[in-house]
Amino acid sequence: MQVNGYINSGILEQYCLGLLTKSEQEAVLAMSTVYPEVKADLAEIELALERLAAINTITPKADLKQQILDIIATNGVITLDNLPPTGRYSDCRAWLKAVEHLIPTQPFEDFFAYPLRHNDKIEQTLIVSKLGVPEETHQDVIESFFILEGSCVCTVGKHTYTLNAGDFLEIPLHEEHDVILTSPHVVAILQHQLI
Repeated sequence: MQVNGYINSGILEQYCLGLLTKSEQEAVLAMSTVYPEVKADLAEIELALERLAAINTITPKADLKQQILDIIATNGVITLDNLPPTGRYSDCRAWLKAVEHLIPTQPFEDFFAYPLRHNDKIEQTLIVSKLGVPEETHQDVIESFFILEGSCVCTVGKHTYTLNAGDFLEIPLHEEHDVILTSPHVVAILQHQLI
């Protein structure tokens, strides 16, 4: 058997990626015990894949664990008594179901706000609006929008975001931002995290 041909066949890479059958894996291991060059090349491939994985590692955001714990704690059901913070992974349908009885029937005023939660860390307000938000900046709260119905365009600094039902956008401190509605009205959860 030509060892170099075996090494160059790609079977060692397939082994490291877990693409071989059990019998093929056993054959690679047998070859690595008989031929030191196969064992060395196998180790080199494994190391290269580990380096590649390390370079492309994506670290989850710090608040992801808390968001998952919030979802588990609510068991996927949101009520006014157990409102979790809104975030990128919030469930639009669960939120809409929790607040639907608070949404005024049409026709309604140009702006409706219903306070949902207020403590020393977070404020949440149900907003039903036919109006946009003129340019503003926040110095002491991190503001976010979680859209339940409708659509809007939010400009934050030099970036523009189109938001539809289920979309979440957090506004950084000290960033000028505005909101322009692109639907007749928007139903959203306005959240302020107090600094």
